[in-house]
Amino acid sequence: MKKIAVFASGSGSNFQAIIDAVRKGELEAAISLLVCDKPGAYCIERARTANIPTFVFNPKNYHSKADYEQEILRLLENEKVDFVILAGYMRLIGPTLLKEYQGRIVNIHPSLLPEFPGKDAIGQALAAKAKWSGVTIHYVDEGMDTGPIIAQERIRLEENETRESLQQKIHAIEHKLYPAILQVLLTKGEVISGKKACTY
Repeated sequence: MKKIAVFASGSGSNFQAIIDAVRKGELEAAISLLVCDKPGAYCIERARTANIPTFVFNPKNYHSKADYEQEILRLLENEKVDFVILAGYMRLIGPTLLKEYQGRIVNIHPSLLPEFPGKDAIGQALAAKAKWSGVTIHYVDEGMDTGPIIAQERIRLEENETRESLQQKIHAIEHKLYPAILQVLLTKGEVISGKKACTY
């Protein structure tokens, strides 16, 4: 069984979906650690409720990204973590972690990448009056939401779509798709997305 660490910065609804999937036996993984860069974020409470160890840090207390990523890396190595799963982690992963976990860091993003990368993808889609949006699961590289795509699921935007209604639709997809894709990825090492097979 693969060991995973989840990185989150906010409420952690995708983190909770992963926790629930593990509990139900739908995701064969052990959650070894939550890493959070926002002291006071609700994802920390979710981890405590589920008895998952946490590492909470304030980046301002470090001289550089390399410094705090080095500390994170030591924790990941101590726990023998196989995969890093980003679930609303609002920082770019730096070279320190990328080097050691190349091809083993996965992210979920609320748009059909390469459209609407970066922050506020939902707001970007609404501002562009897009007809379609959705969810993308991808490997992480040095760019912002530029890594190889593993899987996508799309949804049509209604004419009267609001931020709240689109966010609900996105979350409904994320909370099912992420654990399902992770299950295949962690147990088989291969995900079929359309005509492409993404492997590590």
